[in-house]
Amino acid sequence: MKDSLAPLYSKHALIFKVFLFLLTTVLVVYVFPKSGSFKYSFEKGKPWQSENLYAPFDFAIKKSAEDIASEKDLIALNAPLFFRIDTAVASSVKAHFDSRFFKVIPDSISDASSEQLYRSVRKIVSEIYEKGFSAENESIDKEKSVITLINQTQQEKLFYADFITPSKLRNYLDQQLAVLEIKSFENILISLFYDVLLPNATLDKQLSATHLQDKLSSIVKVRGGIEKETLIISKGEVVEGLKLDILKSLESEYQSQVLTRSNYYWVVSAYTLLVALALLMLLLFLRKYRLEVFNNNTKVTFIFFNIALMVILTTLTVNFNASYIYVVPLCILPLILKAFFDARLGLFAHVITVLLLGFVVPNNYEYMFLQIIAGIVTILTVSELYKRANLFISVGQITMIYLVSYFAFHIIHEGNIDTIEWETFLLFLLGGLATLFVQPLIYIYEKLFGLVSDVSLLELSDTNSKLLKKLSNEAPGTFHHSLNVANLAEAAANEIGANAMLSRVGALYHDIGKMNNPTYFTENQSTATNPHNQLSAQESATVIINHVINGIEIAKKFNLPDRVVDFIRTHHGTNTVYYFYNKQRELDEQTKESDFKYNGPTPFSKETAIVMMCDSVEAASKSLKEPTSTKINTFVESIISKQVEAKQFLNANITFKEIESIKKVLKFKLANMYHLRIEYPE
Repeated sequence: MKDSLAPLYSKHALIFKVFLFLLTTVLVVYVFPKSGSFKYSFEKGKPWQSENLYAPFDFAIKKSAEDIASEKDLIALNAPLFFRIDTAVASSVKAHFDSRFFKVIPDSISDASSEQLYRSVRKIVSEIYEKGFSAENESIDKEKSVITLINQTQQEKLFYADFITPSKLRNYLDQQLAVLEIKSFENILISLFYDVLLPNATLDKQLSATHLQDKLSSIVKVRGGIEKETLIISKGEVVEGLKLDILKSLESEYQSQVLTRSNYYWVVSAYTLLVALALLMLLLFLRKYRLEVFNNNTKVTFIFFNIALMVILTTLTVNFNASYIYVVPLCILPLILKAFFDARLGLFAHVITVLLLGFVVPNNYEYMFLQIIAGIVTILTVSELYKRANLFISVGQITMIYLVSYFAFHIIHEGNIDTIEWETFLLFLLGGLATLFVQPLIYIYEKLFGLVSDVSLLELSDTNSKLLKKLSNEAPGTFHHSLNVANLAEAAANEIGANAMLSRVGALYHDIGKMNNPTYFTENQSTATNPHNQLSAQESATVIINHVINGIEIAKKFNLPDRVVDFIRTHHGTNTVYYFYNKQRELDEQTKESDFKYNGPTPFSKETAIVMMCDSVEAASKSLKEPTSTKINTFVESIISKQVEAKQFLNANITFKEIESIKKVLKFKLANMYHLRIEYPE
């Protein structure tokens, strides 16, 4: 059983990558919209660039959103209001009026005159209730001229201007009483009217709203149709007016099509193929140009996780409201990948992500152009992320690129700035502010994935840290040597464009293994006593070689990141401890050189190669007697040439030109350390 599973165990890393690849593909395809897609692109006011377009099927020409909104406003303006009439109110009010009238009229009026006045005033009461009297006043839109009175089973339409409301009542009474010419009793009668009159018409809000909704729902959202094989637009014809409406209708028809089960599977299969192809390109890039990252499943998972996260966030935003897509801080992706890896990988992954999002977003060409340009600016402008000012400056530049590009695209589309949507500029500003979240996100990722960024490297470079303090106390000579190597490595890295902060930190910690036996290393020997005199050459070589293994153990104990541990493992590569090897050969010519070699591996990055060179040169420089510029130049050339001949830099991705540049820096720095003047010919 174990023998049958052995091939699987040996290829578990590859199996995991395949699983991760498939999982990410399925996840991305799952969140993608599955509707049909219109294969043509067009812009208002621009010529149709494709071939003559004929209708692929029958479809309706949809009205624009503006037209539908205008129709709704018109219907709402003219929709009738429904009032219900309570017939019992009129009878009750008339009875109350009868009982009050003769009580308020003075006795000085004759019975005949009083009776005639009664009939005239009571007629006014009847006319008021015939018209309808409602308590509704300012709550009703005065522009709605038509209302409908509902009296039991009958309905009557009238104009709102004829309807009696409290605001109209006084004018109406004044007009009616003026005809009767009873000035002396006018105020008494008006008071009587106000005392006895009660509303008999009540607005039926529910019925009015239901009627309005019925009218709105009956709006026809199309204006005719196009039959199959009808010519829609010819090549070179300008997209505007009815042509634009027809094209938008056809595009909408494609997007809203309900796919059959067979078509659905075809669409999903096509999406899967394209997404898998894009992610495969990323894996091939890692395998060819970033093998160290490709071989680390944690790092590959980290990259795929961030790509999937950005795709999901953008897709959810599009589903919620496509106008908010620029709030999603997509430039966080290249920022994070550059912080943990390098600029080239960050840009490549960013482009892959933008290509995937091209399936989802509207105006995909404009979106892809903006995001790719912004990603390039991110890569070019963000350096030394651990400096807070640099991040703010870069975010400002990214936001400015968004604003300028959007402004240019709008002018291309519309030909003017009159219709520009200034709210979009606010969305770009919000997206820029969201990009600042990259700092806490980097910290979270460091804890989740065990990675290290330049921000963490800055913390590790503090010489007052617990581990470096321990090194300075227990092996002060090694600590001083490490500081010198760190200064040399930082200068060399800056010269060839490598990661200077990583090189410096790696140099500071590369010899921490010497703390276990500090006096066995010459830089820590403060007396003439040499403990190696008590050991054989083989034993001494073992002690020297083991400082690498001891250093790795100490680094793990203090939770140093793997990127820093790599410097401890590689700073001697597979070199030979020549002093003790030659000493042993004097005793035994059959001595194997392999017994005196470091276990490696050899440097596999520019930074680890730089530290190897700087470590060897700085240590050897201590043995120079009466150093001169000539001597320094000679021994730097000699040491590094031997390392090249020993094939220590084959896996370091470093060129001969860069090695020559490093030599030049080391010669200059060592000359400064020994305070040498340039030797001029006499």
